[in-house]
Amino acid sequence: MAREASEEATVAYKTILADIIDSRPSGTRQRLATALGKHRSFVTQITSPAYPTPLPSRHLPTIFRVCHMSLAEQERFLEAYERAHPGKLPEAAALEGSRTLTLMVPDTGDERKNRQFDEAVAEFIARLSALL
Repeated sequence: MAREASEEATVAYKTILADIIDSRPSGTRQRLATALGKHRSFVTQITSPAYPTPLPSRHLPTIFRVCHMSLAEQERFLEAYERAHPGKLPEAAALEGSRTLTLMVPDTGDERKNRQFDEAVAEFIARLSALL
């Protein structure tokens, strides 16, 4: 019974997140995958209410930033997330401890190569950040 409540709560926060992503410009899921250093299928699993895969709390700051979530959207999402995963939210300071860095990188002229380059840079940054 508690498991069913947890699953319902997970569906609730994933529904909120899916609605937010659906209201954003095309390509948001791919930008999110790149920022997380993951494949797009991972983003689908953690954002779709159809999948039971929980959303790791360490990804919340990146999701908020990439999806340009308003404070009201963040609060609504975090309330639902806390119901699904009590005590798993990172400290508020951890959510605020990120910044955006814009880089000028070469354009290879090939969409596939550009995407691979972007994913490699994002993965490097994610791994480097994990060391801090």
